Amino acid sequence: MQKARMVVVLIAVAIVFAVGLWLGAVALRSVGLGDGVKFYNTATVLRQVQTLSQLVTVKYVMEKVVVLEDVKWFGESRVLLVAHGVVKAGVDFDQMKPEDLRVSGKKISVRLPPPQITDAYLDDKQTRVVERATGLLRVFDKDLEQTARQNAVDDLRRAARTAGILKDADDRAQAQVKSLFRQMGFEEMEILGR
Repeated sequence: MQKARMVVVLIAVAIVFAVGLWLGAVALRSVGLGDGVKFYNTATVLRQVQTLSQLVTVKYVMEKVVVLEDVKWFGESRVLLVAHGVVKAGVDFDQMKPEDLRVSGKKISVRLPPPQITDAYLDDKQTRVVERATGLLRVFDKDLEQTARQNAVDDLRRAARTAGILKDADDRAQAQVKSLFRQMGFEEMEILGR
């Protein structure tokens, strides 16, 4: 009888404890304390303003699959990333010298700076990690995905060069400059070689 009474008391205490936990969780949710994610609106500080003299004339949008493995004797870490990137190219007018521009009446001659890649980055909204694996004896490597992303940007930059982005940038820069000079009233335009 004593044992039966003890079991009933323990069951009653467990039920009261479970109901208390449930009521506590409901109360926390109702006041918004159980959400876990909080956003703090802090001040934004302008650190630097730079002048740019670039004429970006072409943008390549590219995708690449990047597999990065870090294999050790005690296990491997692996990340599979589908990288969606953008590579932009153009000319930097800051490299021009006064002798690169000659005007004679309605004729203008200009020597444009060499084309260059001005920017290469991943579109974070469309880049995604498809697979991430960490071996049983390995600690999660937080830098592995970041390294994969950097490798993807470098590979996209090289692929854009191979695909001819610099020639496209040069051709389009010449066309844009000629169009600008035509609108300024010049009748004859000459793009000089480098």
